[in-house]
Amino acid sequence: MNLKQSLFVAVTLGMISLVIWELYWRNQGLEPNIDDNKNLWANQRARLENYDEKTVVFIGSSRILYDINLDIWENETGTNGIMLAAQGSTPIPVMQDIVENTDFNGTLVIGITPPLFFSTINPKANFVQRSQSLVDYYYNRTYAQRLNHMLSVPLQKNLVFIRDGDESWDSDVDLKTLLKQVHWDERSGPRYPPFNNFEEITLDRRMKMPEIMVKDTAYANTIKKVWTTILSGDNPPPDKETTTNTFVDLAKKFQARGGNLILVRCPSSGLFKDIESKAFPRAQFWDPLVEKSGAKAYHYEDFPELTNLFLPEWSHLAAEDAEVFTRVIIEAMKKDGVITNLKSN
Repeated sequence: MNLKQSLFVAVTLGMISLVIWELYWRNQGLEPNIDDNKNLWANQRARLENYDEKTVVFIGSSRILYDINLDIWENETGTNGIMLAAQGSTPIPVMQDIVENTDFNGTLVIGITPPLFFSTINPKANFVQRSQSLVDYYYNRTYAQRLNHMLSVPLQKNLVFIRDGDESWDSDVDLKTLLKQVHWDERSGPRYPPFNNFEEITLDRRMKMPEIMVKDTAYANTIKKVWTTILSGDNPPPDKETTTNTFVDLAKKFQARGGNLILVRCPSSGLFKDIESKAFPRAQFWDPLVEKSGAKAYHYEDFPELTNLFLPEWSHLAAEDAEVFTRVIIEAMKKDGVITNLKSN
C-alpha cells in the first residue's frame, strides 16, 4: 500500500469514527451547545470600549447571569446590555477594571451573592482569581487565541463532543472529562457527586437554565448534592470589613464621574437560603453595603411577587421565573427613576 492509499484509509477511518462517536452521544440525548468561557467574556468586555448612553453593564456572579433575562431587559428599557458577570466569583476585580481602566459612566448593575461577594479580596483566593483571570485574559489574549475561538464556534454549534469551556462539567463528553471519571480502585481517591452542566448560553452571554433542570428532578438533584458538599465544607469566615470598604471606595469613584450604580440581590432557596440567612444576615451585610455605597438597591425579599419563584438547584432561577424576576426589577427601577425607558417610538 503506497503513501496516498495509507493516507486515504487513515482519513476515511478517522471520519467514520468521528461520525459514529457523534451519533452515539446524540443517541444519548445530548445536543451541541456553546460553552461559556473567557473568550465570550472578553468579547463582551471589548464592547465597553465603544459604549453609548444606552449601554448598561451587568457584573456579579452566576446568579445575575442566570436571573436577568437580557432580551426582556433590552426590550423594556431600550438599552443595550453587556453581561460581564462571572460564575463562582466576586465582582470586585471586574468593577475595579471598569472604574480604573475605562471612562464608563453609565448604568452599572451589580449582583450581590453574599458568600462570594463578602468572602475576601485576597488575590490568591479562588473567588477572586476566577474574575481576575477574565480581566487579565481580555488584556493579554493573542490574535491566535481569538482565531482559535472563532474557528471553534461552528464546531461547538454542530458537534456534541466538541467543547471549549472553562468549567469542568461531569456531563461533558470530551475525552479529558471521560478519562477523569475513570476510577480503578480506592487509590483513585474519594468520589464526589457529579457536577453536571446546567447552563445554556449564547455568544453574547445570554444565559438561561436548561429545561432538563426543570423537567428532570433527578438531574437537578445532582447539582444540589454538589452544593451540599461545598456548603458543608470548612469555609473561612467572610471578610466583611475589607470587602465592603474596597467596594465602597470603587463605588464612590464611579459615582463621582456620573455613574449610575445599582445593586441587586437575586433569590436563593433551600440550603443556600438557610446558610445565607444565618451566616450573612441582611441587617449586618446587605444593609450596611447599601448605606455606605449610596447605591440604589433591590433585594428580592422586598417584593411579594418574587416569593415563590422556582430555583431548581437552590441558587439560580428557572428560565420562566428569571423572566418574572427581570420584569419585576425593571418595573421597580422605573418607578424609582433609576432607569428610564430609552426605547425609541
